Amino acid sequence: MKIIAVIPARYASTRFPAKLMQDLGGKTVILRTYEAAINTQLFDDVFVVTDSDLIYNEIVSNGGKAIRSIKEHESGSDRIAEAVENLDVDIVINVQGDEPFIDKEPLAKVIEVFKNDLTQQVDLASLMREITNEEEINNPNNVKVVVDQNGFALYFSRSVIPYPREKNVGVRYMQHIGIYAFRKQALLDFYNLPMKSLEASEKLEQLRYLEFGKRIKMVETTHVGIGIDTIEDLEKARKML
Repeated sequence: MKIIAVIPARYASTRFPAKLMQDLGGKTVILRTYEAAINTQLFDDVFVVTDSDLIYNEIVSNGGKAIRSIKEHESGSDRIAEAVENLDVDIVINVQGDEPFIDKEPLAKVIEVFKNDLTQQVDLASLMREITNEEEINNPNNVKVVVDQNGFALYFSRSVIPYPREKNVGVRYMQHIGIYAFRKQALLDFYNLPMKSLEASEKLEQLRYLEFGKRIKMVETTHVGIGIDTIEDLEKARKML
């Protein structure tokens, strides 16, 4: 299997515009993320895909590989699908551009799913972690996922799922961690499928896969990504170097 990492990198972030081009210890956030992905040694290739000439030039001028988005896209999956359409690749890992402190372990876990999937039952693999704090469980920014007995996702929601009508029945609440591994064909299918009502309602692109019958294998982890969404996050990141 040929396995690549793709880092979707938008310049115009809503909460923190131009965050990927901010200085982080002498290098930009996006360059540090790109180099961290390479340093995991998990991938046959790593690409940044971007709508920005600034980000494109930042990667290429530092010896990296970047792909320029041609179209405007609603989601990261769409941006990645366009980028990999003509690449010879089997598995595509989506690495977040604003997470320069990449943890190798969770990436290795989602790759392992496909190495063990000899009958090709899995279209996507992703991560989840248990949450027990009531505030975290009720927070709509924390996407929850429920799975079947074999670890395949049944549904994702910003709401509390399952609803705790009965207490003390052993329910675990699982937060979705947005690291994805895709079969190339699943990505291309997504790109050509329309947004349906569940995805539109929850604003969760992974629901499009489920609505059209794709199978998402969830892997449990204790990983919590360190993303840079605000100026305060950037200051914390600078202290970590």
